[in-house]
Amino acid sequence: MINEGRNDPSIFKAVFLAGGPGSGKSFIVGKTSLIPLGFKLVNSDPFFERGLKKAGLTMDPKAIYSPKGQEVRTKAKVATKKQLSGYIDGRLGLVIDGTGKDFKKIKAQADQLLRLGYDVAMIFVNTNETTALKRNQDRDRSLPDKQVSAMWKEVQNNLGMFQGYFQPQFFVIDNSVGSNYQKQSMTTYKRIMTWAKKLPTNQKVKTWMASTAPSAKLKEDAPAVNTGSIPNPAVTAMGPRKKKKKNGYEAIQVSDRRYKAGKTVLLSRFKRYMADN
Repeated sequence: MINEGRNDPSIFKAVFLAGGPGSGKSFIVGKTSLIPLGFKLVNSDPFFERGLKKAGLTMDPKAIYSPKGQEVRTKAKVATKKQLSGYIDGRLGLVIDGTGKDFKKIKAQADQLLRLGYDVAMIFVNTNETTALKRNQDRDRSLPDKQVSAMWKEVQNNLGMFQGYFQPQFFVIDNSVGSNYQKQSMTTYKRIMTWAKKLPTNQKVKTWMASTAPSAKLKEDAPAVNTGSIPNPAVTAMGPRKKKKKNGYEAIQVSDRRYKAGKTVLLSRFKRYMADN
């Protein structure tokens, strides 16, 4: 029996991503090999971009912030929430992508996962403001420079709070132009790989693992036994078992089916039945 979740790698682990526009979070996810480690990426961008295309909208700011564009964004968030719920049902490993501009929102999400037994971590993908602005301008779905700068400052202001909340599983990767992101990504990958292999030891995890064990599932699915359908030995063709006195009590004589010298020795009751018939 295969149960999705309990047999998957990196279960009960959640990695939050933080970084402003142009920080390169998706790029760093690839460099840290989180998906091959078994983590499921939770990101509304693919839903949003497909929705824009289906609605016949471009990815420029005017289309994105139009009423129709915001309607598409709302639908993308609903689809992402449904996807996340399915992953959590199986207690699968998660990579939750976000900008990190709202500390309270991320903390609330992490608190909820902790209550389910998850361990949580964060990768903070950092850049200088110049890099953030340049990369945003090069993107198909770009934002106004003023908005990018504002978001970059909001994320930077939250860095200390994120570090305090997620320690010791808090990783900063500097992805600015000219930085040695390769070395930092490899170090982060090794630490997360070691962390992801260790199943949390809290009671929530133990209870869930026990409830999804194959033996528990078989017991749950087993049909109830109707004892009324079991015949009374006294009225079967072979008759009741032969009883004999032993220490003043009635004892049932039971013998097994055995093979001796190449010949089959039958149960005594069946042997008598065959003799009488």
